Amino acid sequence: MNEFKSVLTVLTVLTNSSLIADDRGELTKFLRDLDPRVATASSTNADDLRSILSADIRQRRRAVNSDDVAAWRALRSKDDWETFQRDRIAALRESLGEFPDPPADLDVRVTKTLSGDGFEIDCLVFESRPGLLVTANLYRPDEPRPSMPGIMICHSHHNPKTQNELQDMGMNWARSGGLVLVMDQLGHGERRQHPFRTADDYAGDFQVGRQDYYFRYNVGIQLHLIGDSLIGWMVWDLMRGVDLLLDQPGIDSEQIILLGAVAGGGDPCAVAAALDERIAAAVPLNFGGPQPENVFPLPEDSALSFNYIGSGSWESTRNLRVSAGDGFLPWVIVGSVAPRRLIYAHEFSWDRENDPVWRRLQQIYNWYEVEENLSSLFGYGQVKMSSDVASHCNNIGEYHRKQIYPAFQKWFGIDAPDAEYRDRREWSDLYCVEGVDGADDIRLPRAHELANDVAINRTSRFRDRLRKLESPYDREFVRNSWRRVLGYVSPGRAMSDEERIESDGPVRVIRTTVQANGFSIPLMLLVPNQSAQRGSACVVAVAQGGKAGFLEHRSAEIAELLENGIAVCLPDLPGCGETSAGNYRARRSSATGISSSRLMFGGTIVGDRLRDLLSVVSWVRARDEINGDRIAIWGDSFAAVNSPDRNLIVPLGIGDEPDHSEPIGPMLSLLAGLYDDRIEAVLSRNGLVSMRSLLDSQFVHVPHDFVIPGALTAGDVADLALSLGGVPVRVEGLVDGTNRRADAETVSRDWGLLNKRDHAVELSREPTKDYAGWLVETIGQSK
Repeated sequence: MNEFKSVLTVLTVLTNSSLIADDRGELTKFLRDLDPRVATASSTNADDLRSILSADIRQRRRAVNSDDVAAWRALRSKDDWETFQRDRIAALRESLGEFPDPPADLDVRVTKTLSGDGFEIDCLVFESRPGLLVTANLYRPDEPRPSMPGIMICHSHHNPKTQNELQDMGMNWARSGGLVLVMDQLGHGERRQHPFRTADDYAGDFQVGRQDYYFRYNVGIQLHLIGDSLIGWMVWDLMRGVDLLLDQPGIDSEQIILLGAVAGGGDPCAVAAALDERIAAAVPLNFGGPQPENVFPLPEDSALSFNYIGSGSWESTRNLRVSAGDGFLPWVIVGSVAPRRLIYAHEFSWDRENDPVWRRLQQIYNWYEVEENLSSLFGYGQVKMSSDVASHCNNIGEYHRKQIYPAFQKWFGIDAPDAEYRDRREWSDLYCVEGVDGADDIRLPRAHELANDVAINRTSRFRDRLRKLESPYDREFVRNSWRRVLGYVSPGRAMSDEERIESDGPVRVIRTTVQANGFSIPLMLLVPNQSAQRGSACVVAVAQGGKAGFLEHRSAEIAELLENGIAVCLPDLPGCGETSAGNYRARRSSATGISSSRLMFGGTIVGDRLRDLLSVVSWVRARDEINGDRIAIWGDSFAAVNSPDRNLIVPLGIGDEPDHSEPIGPMLSLLAGLYDDRIEAVLSRNGLVSMRSLLDSQFVHVPHDFVIPGALTAGDVADLALSLGGVPVRVEGLVDGTNRRADAETVSRDWGLLNKRDHAVELSREPTKDYAGWLVETIGQSK
């Protein structure tokens, strides 16, 4: 093992800002001019490679939907149903993350009270979890009643608690004798996670009213990293809202009602109702069955052909993690409300006759013999039609509310208004903190700040457990910890298709496709011509940009390796290089949709790529021209780094968003070193300084397919490097969560572990010039 080195010493010795080595002449030019493709652009195989991940998701979706249909058909009774849903709802709860203990005191603070005609509105703040404050409006009758229902409304992603339709419901049900709580959901309204409140807050054009919605993406990524989820935090807030209602004088604890608005309000509503049996009735709009985007009318064979699991997208509250893997599909979540009251609700036209979820719900309520507890509502027209001919609404429109009133009258005795009362206030009147006299001392922390605190705690727990083991940084413990968050990573057997060998140049170029783990992995193996003997050392190099990126940006370094008798293998792991669906990989990309879908099935793209990389390494190791005991992994990124003077405080959805990092290659190099004991060296370049750095601000510039839910419960990047024991590891060119070059303070914070352990890790904040030479020294012929 190398002699102990401090972080600062290593930084001083290795730092060199040059990114590209000097041109190495003809070999470098030869490599740079190589066609990186294995499939030709005109072949159908090229299209197959580009859609390899989306095809995998489609196949998984078909399999899960088919299994779900069979499982449903096997149910014959209430007991069957309860057994079926019990384990699935338990898995749902576990998937949401680690809930804290319910607070003994919500620390409710009313900052002002507004008076209306027959009702009053308390503008209040309460603490749902340590440090997390919730802003809410509580509508109540001006004269308290001896027994009052409690109604809570979860708003849509369109607008926060102050929106007009929410005011309508609050005022009218309060006038009818109810207590109505409307909270700002996390990330919305006064709880926004960004600084773009008005058009004046950014010099360029941007969608002011969509920033609360768009920043759900960043918050979702950040909460996943600590092992939690955005919907989990939203649901926890709703359950604490139930606590708040139950604390009100005169509340009827048997009449707690939860409504979830269209466009993202129905999701947390349904999940909260599934987990909290204190909720007596639920009205989740657009969740559980056909969505506004589904074809209308549904096909006659919809019982078999319907997509029960849904599809992944950047909106993490809609595509719940491991929902497809563990079977808590949206319809199961909604169905678990039974035998309590349920209104199955649709914003637009509804094909009642062919809706397979409706039939299932009817059967479930029939098993309980409470068919009267199931109702429905629906609108008219379709989502792509204008408001003139379709029942678009912002939360829950008047057309939809008219269908809710009879059910609430029947179930709870809540009188429906003859005509809805409307005396809407300016939205600012309903603020609880912003511009409110006497509320200047209230600070609403942002989610990333609280997530950072949680991350410190959970990473510390991992390190405390590690310290108690006999062997510091016990490799098997670290492997098991990462396996828990990555998903299945054991590599399958790798076999190659027909090889195309080009031996007329300065090196032998082998092009082939390796078949492993159900995927086709195109790769190039570059073998030095002068190495006639069997057993060349080999560097397996991986990056999001794939073999094309290495040949374009690292040809001189590859030439240096080849000139020193070291072979180089350039695989395009699924979704990388030749198998990538495209260069756009931000929030609304197909890559994000695929990654989100993979989370639904219980895996991660990082875990899948690690498994595929390990299969490629085993394929390389088995070749006659390679010495299987002298293999190194080189992970790199070719992404542009955001300069220090680039403005990163920008809205989402603009045309010129900052560049995002591509840390998959550097991360995979460390993970491969962890899981393959025979790897001789690891070079990790231009990767993240730490997962924790993604929590340092509300701005996150990393692709979604890098997200590993719970990563920070298994340590961090530095822990991975240290876990490799005596394997030589070189880490250089670190970037932070905003894809800027990590500063010295952040490096010291996140890599301070190096000062506490003996290790074989060399660290440089900046990328260096001599890394190819380091590989030659580490695994080369003279070794």
